[in-house]
Amino acid sequence: MELNTGLQPADKSTKPVPRRIGAYRLVRLLASLLMMTVASSGMFTTIIVLKPAMAEFGIGHGAGALPYTLYMIGFGFGNVIMGRVADRYGVALPALIGSVCLPLGLYLASQAVSLLWFCLILAVFCGLLGAAFSLGPLVADVSHWFRARRGLAVGLVISGSYLGGAFWPALLQHWVDSYGWRETFVLQAQICALLMLPLTCALYRRPLIEDDYIDAEALATLRRPLGLSRNTLQGCLCVAGIGCCVAMSMPQVHIVPYVTGLGFTPLQGATMLSLMLGFGIFSRITSGWMSDHIGGLKTLILGSVLQALVIIAFLFADTLSALYFTSAAFGLAQGGIVPSYSIIIRRYFPAAEAGWRIGLSFVFTIAGMAFGGWVAGALYDLSGSYTLSFLNAIAFNLLNLAIAASLLLRGRGQERWQPGAAQA
Repeated sequence: MELNTGLQPADKSTKPVPRRIGAYRLVRLLASLLMMTVASSGMFTTIIVLKPAMAEFGIGHGAGALPYTLYMIGFGFGNVIMGRVADRYGVALPALIGSVCLPLGLYLASQAVSLLWFCLILAVFCGLLGAAFSLGPLVADVSHWFRARRGLAVGLVISGSYLGGAFWPALLQHWVDSYGWRETFVLQAQICALLMLPLTCALYRRPLIEDDYIDAEALATLRRPLGLSRNTLQGCLCVAGIGCCVAMSMPQVHIVPYVTGLGFTPLQGATMLSLMLGFGIFSRITSGWMSDHIGGLKTLILGSVLQALVIIAFLFADTLSALYFTSAAFGLAQGGIVPSYSIIIRRYFPAAEAGWRIGLSFVFTIAGMAFGGWVAGALYDLSGSYTLSFLNAIAFNLLNLAIAASLLLRGRGQERWQPGAAQA
């Protein structure tokens, strides 16, 4: 007896993709990558502006971190809201909203006369309505256009945030030093408007929303993926996201003070951070390719194991060459973890829910990064060294690994769909 899930099984045939559609998908992939790279500038602006905002508004380090914190809160909630909009109307609408609101928010922030208005503008216009569409919703949209090479496509697009990390901070800091932070916001608003609005035009077509299930029995498992309710599985992935990102944030957020405490210079610490981000780009693309061949859960487990091993290695790295090598290894290990959640969600949840579910998973990874950066500093203040902070990161990493491994074990015997069932 066939269960009524409200969804239709995908066509078993492997129809060739028309050349015109195939070419458009590549254009859309490139546009999405560039869109994420440009939109990520909003986050880096809130970091670069910390010192000059403290001086102008007469605030300390705690209040100075509010622009970044509130921006990330708006950005996190915006991923879910814009994800729902993208599920219903397509990603072009949230992309258009973001392409207008992010430049507008940057310009309004340049005119702010108080810290309160400055933070609210960044949270609402730049985070919630501006850049939020460029993570979960954009990744979900790309996943609809590719099947056999979905992981690779997702890995390519989501590497845009790391490309932004390699490009924007140095440029923004140069502008702040040369023109001041308010003028920097105006310049950034102009560039975002000039680049994002044309890129939105490439996203005008809506994808065919279909699920990767090839028979009635496989489709029925969608009601209880991996033997769990959908919300329970979503909750497991969200907790796993917190675990991996609390661990991930320790080296990323604290690498500069950590290496300066070992007697090295801040510039050398910043170089190590650049190595993490640079090798993270390679990792995200490679892990996407791996997801196409071994699945998202196995890719997540592999990344989690490697990340734990490298964090342990940081405890023993005390020379400059060892720290450089470990930083590069960390980038290779951690870069592919977060994209694997998108592949898992596209595998076990209805395609029509991809936007908000992927966005929700990113909310918890963002929360994990924020909490992990804070708790690592608090543990340092408590103990006087980073050893306890690294041990805390390892513990959270093991939580992530335990959840991923348990889900993989539950899925044995249920894996009927193969990534190559339909040619991308």
